[in-house]
Amino acid sequence: MNDFSPIVSSQWLAQQLDNPSVIIIDCRFQLADPNWGYQQYLTNHIQGAYFLDLNRDLSAPVAKHGGRHPLPNPEQLAAKLGSIGIKSGETWVIAYDENRSCFAARLWWLLRYLGHERVSILDGGFLGWITAGNPISNDLPTPIPTQFIPQIQSDWIVDYDTVKALKDKPSAILVDSREGDRYSGIREPIDPIAGHIQGAVNSPWNQVIDESGYFHPIEDQQRLWDNYQTTEEMIIYCGSGVTACVNIFSLTLTRRQNIKLYPGGWSDWCSYLLASS
Repeated sequence: MNDFSPIVSSQWLAQQLDNPSVIIIDCRFQLADPNWGYQQYLTNHIQGAYFLDLNRDLSAPVAKHGGRHPLPNPEQLAAKLGSIGIKSGETWVIAYDENRSCFAARLWWLLRYLGHERVSILDGGFLGWITAGNPISNDLPTPIPTQFIPQIQSDWIVDYDTVKALKDKPSAILVDSREGDRYSGIREPIDPIAGHIQGAVNSPWNQVIDESGYFHPIEDQQRLWDNYQTTEEMIIYCGSGVTACVNIFSLTLTRRQNIKLYPGGWSDWCSYLLASS
């Protein structure tokens, strides 16, 4: 049993601002304006928080395949984490953003993928923190560098070929985490092809968190996944491996096992469809 909660409140975090074992990470980002998050961070952030950028820190450069946000190089990410004082296996990391925790969830998943379990998401995000009247700052913290040694959970991810092989097997379920209109192909604002991977079911990520950025109670999380209790293996994807992490977070809250991320998601799948056309 872990001695920490995967979700923490603003009230709790406000009492930990001077705790050297807790490091706060600002993950704010906007797809339409990639520099927005860092500019917001420089303007104000939770006191003592560091900043990690989705494109520069939490993703690798875009290539022909791999999707819009390929997983970062583990050694490079580990070096970055160590440089801001996150010690593998010890530091308690608290992630937050301003977009219903989807970018915070990406960091949550990546840290656990690198073998670091002590990571939580701030319930309500940055707006909840401000609403509660907690301290913000534009001061940049001074890190105490340490060593982060990754222990990669390589069986937590699947690639295009694996998804193609598993998607029609009755023992596995493929879950598309995008909004329903993108899943159905009615709307596609980002990727070159509309629709979804054949055989996938839809469970939109935004069902996990309410419009104010707070996670729904555990009973509601469990109801989201009631139809898949007997499934042996769940493969979760979205557009590019970001919002899928919110669904994986929800499944983890319900203690579901054998959950895999297809990091490239629909954007990676499209790249293969286009290459074969």
